[in-house]
Amino acid sequence: MAEIKTINILGATGSVGRSTVDLVLSQPDRFSVQAVTANENARALADMAVQLKARKAVVADPRKYQELKESLSGTGVEAAAGAEALLDAAAQPVDWTMAAIVGMAGLLPIMKAIEHSRCVAIANKEPLVAAGPLVMEAAKKHGTKLLPVDSEHNAVFQVFDHERPAGIDRIILTASGGPFRTWTREKMAAATPEQAVAHPNWSMGAKISVDSASMMNKALEVIEAHYLFAMPPEKIKVLVHPQSVIHSMVEYSDGSVLAQLGAPDMRTPIAHALAWPDRMKTSGQRLDWAKLKHLDFEDLDDVRFPAVDLAYQCLNNGAAACIAFNAANEVAVDAFLSRRLGFSGIIEAIRQTLRQAGCSSLKNLEEVIAFDATVRDITKSYISRDAA
Repeated sequence: MAEIKTINILGATGSVGRSTVDLVLSQPDRFSVQAVTANENARALADMAVQLKARKAVVADPRKYQELKESLSGTGVEAAAGAEALLDAAAQPVDWTMAAIVGMAGLLPIMKAIEHSRCVAIANKEPLVAAGPLVMEAAKKHGTKLLPVDSEHNAVFQVFDHERPAGIDRIILTASGGPFRTWTREKMAAATPEQAVAHPNWSMGAKISVDSASMMNKALEVIEAHYLFAMPPEKIKVLVHPQSVIHSMVEYSDGSVLAQLGAPDMRTPIAHALAWPDRMKTSGQRLDWAKLKHLDFEDLDDVRFPAVDLAYQCLNNGAAACIAFNAANEVAVDAFLSRRLGFSGIIEAIRQTLRQAGCSSLKNLEEVIAFDATVRDITKSYISRDAA
C-alpha cells in the first residue's frame, strides 16, 4: 500500500475545494488532512473538517470565528480565524497543498505553501499572473513541485516533454468560447450577470464564469502558461473548441500534436494533481465515444473578445502590466456582478487602468502587493467616476 499523503486544502468551500474534498473522501485511507480553510463559510468548513478528520479548520474572516468554534465544539478539530491563522495553516508542513483561494487573496498563502509543502496544486490563476516570476523562483528555491489544476494547464502538463522542451513548437490552449461565443457585441453589452455565469459546459464559481464569458480566463491562462512552462508568448496560441473535450494540446517540431482529452469535469484534473505521480479512480464523468460525433474548432474573434490580445500586450510590457491586468479585472468583475458596471465595461475598465497604472519595476512580494492595491484603487475610481 502507498504511503499516506498529508494534505492541506486552502479554499475548501469553493468549487475546486469541494471537488477536492469529495475526491479525498472517496479514498480516505490515502490521505491525512492537516488543515482546511475558507474565507467566511464557517458552517460548511466545519462540516468538511469533521468529515475529513482534519486537525485544524481556519476561516479567514475573524468575525466568523465564534460560529466556527461552536460548530466544531466536541469534535477535536482545532478552530482558528484571521489572516495570520490562514498563513499559519498554509505553512503547515505537508506532502501536498491544494491552493484554491480565489483571486489575489491566494498569493500569500501560496507563497507560504511553497515554502512548506512538497507539492502545491495551483487552482487559481491570479497569483501566477500577478507574481509569476516570484512564485516560480520560490518553487525552485524550496524544491517544491507546482502542479497546475486548471483543466487547460493540467492538460499541457500531462503531454509536455519536460525533459526536452526545445522540441516544442507551441502550446495550444483550448477555449469553450463561454456562454457568449455566438453573441454579437451589441447583445453582449446588455448581458446580465445571470447570463454571464451560465456556462454551457463547466460548473464554476461566479468570478471565473464571468471571466469565461469575456474570455478573460483564457487571457489569464496565456500569462500563466508563459510562467508555468517557460514558453515565450509567441509560442502560446488560443483555439476555440466548443465541446470542451480536448483540454489543451502541445505541438512538437516534427508536426506531432499531443492532446489530453476528457469530459468537462474538474474532478479529473484535480484527481491527477492529488494523486501525482500516481493515478486514482474517480466518480467523475467519462467520455462516451459513440456519442461524440465531431470536434469543432475555430479561431478566436479578437474584436468581440479582445482580452486575449491584451494579455499578449501585457506580457510584452512586463510583469507590472500583468499585475495591473489581473487587478483591474478582479475589480471590474466584482462591479459587474453587483450591477455597477455593464459587461462591456469590464474590458474598458481594464484598458483605462492599464493606461494609468504605468510600468513600475517590482522587485519583491511587498512591492507586488502594494502595486496591486494601487491598481485596484485606480480601477475603482474609474468605475465610480467615469463608468457609472
